[in-house]
Amino acid sequence: MRKWGLLALLWVLGGTTAWAASPTAQPTHMRVVSEEWIDYTNKDGTGLAWDILRKVFEPAGVTLQIRSEPYTRAIGLVQKAEAEAWVGSYDREVDNNLYPRWHFDVDHIYALSLTSKPVPQLETLGQYRLTWVRGYEFQRYLPNIKRFYEIQRRSSILSMLQNGRADYYIDAQTEVEYVLSLSQRPSEYRRTHLIELPLYLAFADTPQGRALLVLFDQRMDSLVPSGELREIFERWQQPYPFDGEQKQASQ
Repeated sequence: MRKWGLLALLWVLGGTTAWAASPTAQPTHMRVVSEEWIDYTNKDGTGLAWDILRKVFEPAGVTLQIRSEPYTRAIGLVQKAEAEAWVGSYDREVDNNLYPRWHFDVDHIYALSLTSKPVPQLETLGQYRLTWVRGYEFQRYLPNIKRFYEIQRRSSILSMLQNGRADYYIDAQTEVEYVLSLSQRPSEYRRTHLIELPLYLAFADTPQGRALLVLFDQRMDSLVPSGELREIFERWQQPYPFDGEQKQASQ
């Protein structure tokens, strides 16, 4: 009897050890949050970025649960593990998040200014007063930035430029175009391209976040070389960001 009990105990302990060592099951859903960007991450689930993420995850059995929130709140939700990923991060933009090898798009970064201002140069941009939306952290990706002011809403940008409270407004091309569309005198402004910044999903540092990150890279290892994402960019009339990309080495 004691022998049977010992064998039973060993079986239970062995089973428990095997269970603990087994890999985490692949998630079946993914809570992903983003600021609402027109035709990119629309609240109704349409948009370029949402279509890309569906193409990546849904054929692998992962359903997207999307949510629209302001940029800084989106970051906070992931850091509190209330979502698995947020959309549109620059590389290593936020500590405590996990970043995949692959980006999913590229941001075309522009400066908006009055035409009376000098044409901005990337090397001398730091000499001027800059403004951008709070949380975007452009000072980490543009050289020699010294003076910048973060705003809550884009609705105040044109008045800041007109009143001399900022020399240049920095943002992605789509958002710059949106701000310019609010002006009754658009000819008074100039848009200048500055830099291209890859866009990433930033994942939560949780078992589910880590599993989804691995899946994302695995799927992109296949989708980019095959060109399967090109049709999505063409549908939304946006430049394809992976021309000339080579398959990245698995890590």
